[in-house]
Order: sequence, then structure tokens, then C-alpha cells
Amino acid sequence: MRKMVILLVVCFLFFNSTVSFAETDDPFYVVGDVALARPMGFVATVIGSAIFVVCLPFTLPSRSVKNTADKLVGEPFRFTFKRPLGDFSTSGSWVQTDESEKKTKQ
Repeated sequence: MRKMVILLVVCFLFFNSTVSFAETDDPFYVVGDVALARPMGFVATVIGSAIFVVCLPFTLPSRSVKNTADKLVGEPFRFTFKRPLGDFSTSGSWVQTDESEKKTKQ
């Protein structure tokens, strides 16, 4: 059990050593992102991956594997590893649809 805790702490430290370019000037968002949001996003990615594997036999017959994978693994992964540090402006909408792209261009 102790080795597992040490491994998780090392993983958190390794995956949170991202380049420090923040979208906002407020250091509160950056600290909150590094200290809370990124580790929680990593845990959500790992748990989502496990749930996806369990759900796979049920999603294959309905041909919803891609949608399920995106919701359970893709969104937490993009939240954790692809979002700029300190940027919470797109929270909840990681994939822009055609309509949201049209709205942002207008």
C-alpha cells in the first residue's frame, strides 16, 4: 500500500511539471490549477479509463465506443494535459462544435 501511495505522489509531481504559461494574470488560478485541478483531472482520467474498460462490452453492440471513450477518457485527458495553465474559461466544453465555432467568430 505504501508503494502505491509513493507511486501516485511521484506521478502527480511528474505530470504536473508543465510549462508555466498562464492565460490569466491572476496567480490564484495558476496555483489552484497546479495544486487541485490538474491532480483531480489526472485521477479522473485514470478512473475514467478503468470505467471505460468495464463498459466496453456494453458499448460495442450499440456502436457508441467512440462517444464513450471521449466522455470518460478524452475530456479528462484534455482538461489535464492540453489546457493552458490557469485557464478555466472553457470548463465543460473541451470540444468545440461547429455552432460554438461560428459564435466565437461572429
